[in-house]
Amino acid sequence: MKIKQELVETVVNEASTKMSDANYSAVLVGGFVQSQVQVTQFISAHDRELGGTEAIVNVIFHAALLGVVFSRAAGRTLRILSFEDLDSVASGDPLTVLSELQPSVGDFIASNVENVEARKVLALIALAMDRVM
Repeated sequence: MKIKQELVETVVNEASTKMSDANYSAVLVGGFVQSQVQVTQFISAHDRELGGTEAIVNVIFHAALLGVVFSRAAGRTLRILSFEDLDSVASGDPLTVLSELQPSVGDFIASNVENVEARKVLALIALAMDRVM
């Protein structure tokens, strides 16, 4: 099922509003780290390409937002992703594949993430989320 642009915009707008609460991003990131351990490990393994700890936290934040988008689109909690889920979508250019499968999600990543390597990591995570949705 294709995720509508309106859903992505709603999640992003809600996050923008909630960012006025200093704890919001910490809770979002912390919850994602606790629930999606293997995805977090996958992100952390790209430390060198991403540019350090701050960049990793930024990618985790965006991955958590993607989790909210996919959860709402599916109408249920996103299941915990495994390394096998990530491996299963690791062929081809993840940005191109994501733009074909879920254009609104691809647009979100392209518009909000500057680092090209971070975009690729997030696109791969989004593809895994799409696969298990």
